[in-house]
Amino acid sequence: MDLTSLYYFSELAKDLHMTRTANRLFISQQTLSNHIQRLEDHYGTRLLHRKPALALTTAGEFVLGFANVVNKEQVNLQDILSDIAQQERGILRFGASALRLNMCLPAVLPQFSARYPNVELRITDTVTARLEPLVLDGSLDFAVTLNGEEHPRLVTQLLMDDQVYLCVADSLLKRCYGDEAENLKKRASGGADVKDFAKLPFCIFNNRMGRQINQCFEAANIVPRAYITSTYTQVGTTVCFQRLAACFISQMSLVSQREEIPADLNIFPLHYKGQPLTQRLSLIRMKDRYLSHYSKFFLELLFQYFNGVERVRMERMV
Repeated sequence: MDLTSLYYFSELAKDLHMTRTANRLFISQQTLSNHIQRLEDHYGTRLLHRKPALALTTAGEFVLGFANVVNKEQVNLQDILSDIAQQERGILRFGASALRLNMCLPAVLPQFSARYPNVELRITDTVTARLEPLVLDGSLDFAVTLNGEEHPRLVTQLLMDDQVYLCVADSLLKRCYGDEAENLKKRASGGADVKDFAKLPFCIFNNRMGRQINQCFEAANIVPRAYITSTYTQVGTTVCFQRLAACFISQMSLVSQREEIPADLNIFPLHYKGQPLTQRLSLIRMKDRYLSHYSKFFLELLFQYFNGVERVRMERMV
């Protein structure tokens, strides 16, 4: 038995498919099979059912638990020894949605890479539902997640409460509401309720934020007039900036696009049942994951970025 065999076995357990795992690890299928056979010979038992489909045996489940612990401690040991030797080199694996990566990485990477040029960054872009399992199985060191419940094996740190705004061009608002528009803007300046904007065409989202916003419409007993429906919030932002429809945009998105916001765009904080509607963004990591010097510095830069974003005042009435 060696550490490589345990690592390959833990990776195969994720796919339960020899070809896919071998391709992902850039090794031959025969090499992968040989490592699994070595483990089975070492422990004197079958770790996998081969037919009708690849599956872990009961023994395989226990060996997988052991392999995950060994792999995690191996990474911790490498980071500890790197710190002791002051090598300032290693691998940092970070995950978030593609949209949030595009916003935060340009602000974080220049300073991080200037200080730690020999640290390799491995970035994963995927949705919150997939990020937590990747942190739990050691595939990621850190991840930015949305509105998640705290897991007992994870450290969960608040990054920011990301305010959601109702954004609408002044010309569109006046076209739909005429002389009522000015009074409507004044009422919404302290917090917008969707029931006051039922005449507007909206960009509707089929994603987590969209489900939150749908609660606002349901509470107001309103079926929104959908101009466009999309999974991607950036599509809605583009349509809104072109003055074609109203849109819901997060604080983080607005701050990242400050230079592109049209001068005639009203930006109202969206309220739900009288309270600001926000998305809670958190940083998650394993509780027993050793934090190297470069990991701590990366996290420090990340928290500085989100703290700065949260402090920016974006509400605006034209």
